Amino acid sequence: MKTKPNKSLKKSGLGLIRRNSTAWLLLLPSVLLFYFFVWRPIGIGFMYSFFKLQNYVPTQFVGFDNYREVVTDMLFVKTLTNSFKYVLWSFVIGFVPPILFAVMINEIVHMNGFIKFSIYFPQIVPVVAAALIWYFLYLPGESGVLNILLGKLGLPANDWLQNANQTIPLIIIMMTWQGCGGSMILYLASLQGINQELYEAAKMDGAGVIRRFECVTFPAIFPIVLLQFVRQIIGVFQVMIEPMTLTDGGPNNASVSLNLQGFKYAFQNFQPERALALGVITFIILIVVTCFYFRLQKKLGE
Repeated sequence: MKTKPNKSLKKSGLGLIRRNSTAWLLLLPSVLLFYFFVWRPIGIGFMYSFFKLQNYVPTQFVGFDNYREVVTDMLFVKTLTNSFKYVLWSFVIGFVPPILFAVMINEIVHMNGFIKFSIYFPQIVPVVAAALIWYFLYLPGESGVLNILLGKLGLPANDWLQNANQTIPLIIIMMTWQGCGGSMILYLASLQGINQELYEAAKMDGAGVIRRFECVTFPAIFPIVLLQFVRQIIGVFQVMIEPMTLTDGGPNNASVSLNLQGFKYAFQNFQPERALALGVITFIILIVVTCFYFRLQKKLGE
């Protein structure tokens, strides 16, 4: 015996759509843009990574051959290691300064707005322009700005980006200078939402500055710290423009990252299928990191 659909449910569903028609219309442009510029390219890239491409057109299904070629390439281990080095150095150099600046600005009364603007300003500088500024700062020889300053102090010139051991930390310093302001604003917004009575109570109990930070400030901003932790991994792991502009992956591939190597596969070596396979591998790594974040957040919320 066939059952007829529940008309009341059907009407309620249509009524729900009608009632929220304005919201759907407002969302539609964003959804379409997201589909055409994010979801669709990801889907096509994943599909094409299993084909041989001729002029970016699939010609032959090769299965996992493209992935095998990428993984067995001598540069793969180097680029993967470098990408993790970028992430590690970003935490050593760049994770704490935004928190310190946010705490400092939250405590300052005079010239608060000027200091906030000064720290945030590098965030609005285009990445290539910022990289070129730091390129001239790091320029080796006597013409480099930093080497000129060292000469004034009577110190020998440094190789800077030409030294393979210094390249990644120096690039991270530039990235920290540019990205610190955005993270600082998030931390500052979280700090300004803390109930001031908690600080007053801590002061009455004899808590000093460090103790107040441990007991009041850090627990309050911990969700933002955790979010920034994962955002920093995802953002830094995909680094490309900075090493491409400053070093082109050198010296001796010491600063080449996964995304930069993918760019070279696609536009220098004309091997787009390898670039797509490497992009999928990077995507999977980042998905694993994101899943770990949600699992950790769920556990901490219990």
